[in-house]
Amino acid sequence: MPEKNTVHVAVAVLQNSNGQYLIAKRHQESHQGGLWEFPGGKVENNESVLDALKRELFEEVGVTVVKATPLIQIHHDYNDKSVLLDVFTVDEFTGKIFGKEDQKIRWINSNNFSLYDFPVANTPIIKAIGLPDKYMITGEFKDEQELLAKVLSGIKKGIKLIQFRAHNLTEKAYFGYAEKIYVICHQEKIKLLLNTSIDQYIKHQASKFSHGLHLTSIEFKSYSPGVIDGDLIVATSIHNENELLLAEKNNIGLAVLSPVNKTQSHPDSIPLGWDNFKQIVKKSNIPVFALGGMTETDLQTAKLKGAQGIAAISTFWNS
Repeated sequence: MPEKNTVHVAVAVLQNSNGQYLIAKRHQESHQGGLWEFPGGKVENNESVLDALKRELFEEVGVTVVKATPLIQIHHDYNDKSVLLDVFTVDEFTGKIFGKEDQKIRWINSNNFSLYDFPVANTPIIKAIGLPDKYMITGEFKDEQELLAKVLSGIKKGIKLIQFRAHNLTEKAYFGYAEKIYVICHQEKIKLLLNTSIDQYIKHQASKFSHGLHLTSIEFKSYSPGVIDGDLIVATSIHNENELLLAEKNNIGLAVLSPVNKTQSHPDSIPLGWDNFKQIVKKSNIPVFALGGMTETDLQTAKLKGAQGIAAISTFWNS
């Protein structure tokens, strides 16, 4: 439960059949009045978050929630109050949507969020919406043909975010392959992150053939916000709470926290376990993927524990 002076809010992310998102405009006299937001409302005493979500959506926009999945939890301090947002993706709902409280509502495309003014606390929601729940990290491959075939195989299975990781390659070979992977990703509308150094990323003008880069847990500690274009995703690998808080401070777009479970690749590493994972993730507003021994069956658990989703090599690359 949030602290005594924190307003606890249940928030919903709803999509229509066209893939558009529902937003509502706050009444001028309200806190953060005049700004647009994702619908939801305050969690009452002795009320579960999910019950609050269902009640608020019915009261505000006439929606009956059938199924909802946790997306992200956000803590934010305004000058006059603190809020804790429990954000859910509404997977299934019924009812005809309209502004029951005479508020303006609108369905918008995901690339139009920047056209609307949102409360600062809603910014992490928009970031989370832009990310899928599966993050494929490339594994071993014997040649270009196998590399591209495995990338295509992952995409056909629903992967929408790929990290190209191949530390065994020469610099020239790595960026040559990266450009070829990007051609596929661009055609299929898949996000591609490159696992390389900041210097090499800039040197090869990799922003032209990727959507960002994934920093090592060492290099991100010296990363300064603004070094990489703000429209690109900057991701990193982390292993503890201090690193996660530093990642948030440095405006990192997403983090991969590991190892959650025991892995064959690092048998001597002590796994965090899901309870520790949850406690670490709740300290930050960054979307976090769970890594380490992940399988498809871990996806629902990961989300319930506060993760954006799961990241994996073996599960997605070798299956």
